[in-house]
This record gives sequence, structure tokens and C-alpha cells, in this order.
Amino acid sequence: MRREHGDEYRYTGYVLRPEPGHDAWTTRPETDADRLGIRAVNLAAFPGPHEADLVEELRADPGAWLPGLSWVAEDSDGDVVAFALLTRCHVDGAPALTLGPCAVRPELQRRGAGSAVIRAALRAAREQGESLVLVLGHAEYYPRFGFVPASRYGIRPSFEVADEYMMALVLDPGRPVPSGTIQYPPAFGV
Repeated sequence: MRREHGDEYRYTGYVLRPEPGHDAWTTRPETDADRLGIRAVNLAAFPGPHEADLVEELRADPGAWLPGLSWVAEDSDGDVVAFALLTRCHVDGAPALTLGPCAVRPELQRRGAGSAVIRAALRAAREQGESLVLVLGHAEYYPRFGFVPASRYGIRPSFEVADEYMMALVLDPGRPVPSGTIQYPPAFGV
């Protein structure tokens, strides 16, 4: 008697595959070998070199850079296609994280690579015992990760920005959430 794969489970249903255009992405912390790939992703994703240069400046700042919180997504060939960075900031002296820059190669945007790498970076931050992440970004995009307006916690930047774009994510609800003004690393220039 010939047996088909799955007969031992009496499985006769469908095999689930990713939706066309949505690939599974491998995510991992950056390594030294990824630096050129990360720079290339940021240069491709943004109209100028500002974000790519910002990553380099943050990497050189021991007060901002946190090992294990710079993440990449790679394609099946092992090429870096997306990037998410979490660095140290403060809210009135209390430690927090800021998310960004985040970037995806333009030809691969809207295929899940950005979401995958952001989720991986946030998971790593939670595992490292961090409790608060701030992001200045698209009000339609970041709530999918749990971000809400930072003003709900009494958190604000030192510059003017519409409330909906300055967001916060509490990673550890068991810890107090600081309130006050965000102090970004010097590389941000604010």
C-alpha cells in the first residue's frame, strides 16, 4: 500500500503558504559584516544620506548604542533588506528607547520585512528588560505594534510635533512609566 505524506495524521486538508507578495523574513541582530548592507538599505529607502549617517553617528555613541538592539531582516540570499534600530534616550532622566531609523529596500516595501524587523527589535528590547519605546513616525503604521500617542503618558518631545506622530509603547506594564520631556541622543540634533 502506497502512503502519502500526511497519511499518518489522516490529513486531507490544505497546505498553508504565504500570501503572494508576502515572504517570510529572517531577522537577527546586526553584525559588523552588515554595516554596508544597512547603509545601502537606508540610502535606498530615504531621499538623502541623513538617516544612513545618523545610524553611523549613533553606532559611535556609547551612551546611545545598545548591543543587540540593531536588527536586520534578510532575504533568502542573506542580503540585508530591512533595518530597525533602538537606541537609548531618556524621559526626564529615566531610561527609555527610541525607535528609528527604520528602513526597507523600496522594491520590497509592503511585503512584511519592515514589520518583521521592528517586531524582532521590540522583542529583543523586552527580553533585555527595557520598559519603554518611543517613536516619531506615521500615525497609521506604528499602532499595529502597540504604540499609542506618548501624550497619554505625559511624554513629549522638546520640539513641536502633532500629538498623533509622537508615540510610546510600554514593554513592561509592571514598571512605572516616566513622564516628561524626551532627551534624544546628540546625533539626532534636537
